[in-house]
Amino acid sequence: MDANPPQSEPGHSLPEAPTDLRAHAAAKAAAAKAHSAPETTATASSAGPHEESPTGNTEPPKDGSEDGRPASAQKFATATEALYTATVRPEISIRQIRPPQKLAAHSFAIGLEVSKPEREVIPINSDGDAFGRLILLHDPAAEEAWEGPMRLVAYIQADMDSEVASDPLLADVAWEWLTESLRDYGAGYTNLGGTVTSTASVRFGEIGGPPRAHQLEMRASWTAEGLDLSTHTQAFAAVLANVAGLPPEGVAQLKQD
Repeated sequence: MDANPPQSEPGHSLPEAPTDLRAHAAAKAAAAKAHSAPETTATASSAGPHEESPTGNTEPPKDGSEDGRPASAQKFATATEALYTATVRPEISIRQIRPPQKLAAHSFAIGLEVSKPEREVIPINSDGDAFGRLILLHDPAAEEAWEGPMRLVAYIQADMDSEVASDPLLADVAWEWLTESLRDYGAGYTNLGGTVTSTASVRFGEIGGPPRAHQLEMRASWTAEGLDLSTHTQAFAAVLANVAGLPPEGVAQLKQD
């Protein structure tokens, strides 16, 4: 009987040794992976909700918030809600309208319209419809030019009676309505500018409507201070009411024959 253990033939290995080595290597790899897992979890937790940048910087973006939503978008949402939900006199309705595109990074617009009592007979020279648009533009990149991130653009068009339209100071008075309303409602602003135009139209031939019509148009823009823009809507509605010839709030309008 041979005392030496059997030797493997060339090209063949003993089955036990490789199996033990593979099991040992697998156990060692699993232990190493389990040891490194807590460090990976701790690193991910310390980074917070912000993704790591290509440079390895895990700090939040300068214009970002904790939930990853840009701070500029949050400010714009707050401003638009205040602009749209402002309380105005019952004769004026507010609705959201499509804003102009590509004027700023963010834009929002509301339309205001004056509702007047219906008349059975429309006089030849009468005041008619009055409506306005108030557009909010928000662009952090334009803060230097606007002296603030929020810019309001206003437009009013109203039909007027001939007596008011013939007043040479109509444009000056209409602009004063705007500045006084902004001040009275406490709507902070800077960089106010605009134009007031009074026009007269004469109809000829088979065209409906009064033979003579007078219109007033106001275009203005200003930089709003703060995010509570409800006062700006209220001031704008007050100007629209004045242009439309509505009586002061709380005063009943006399019935016209």
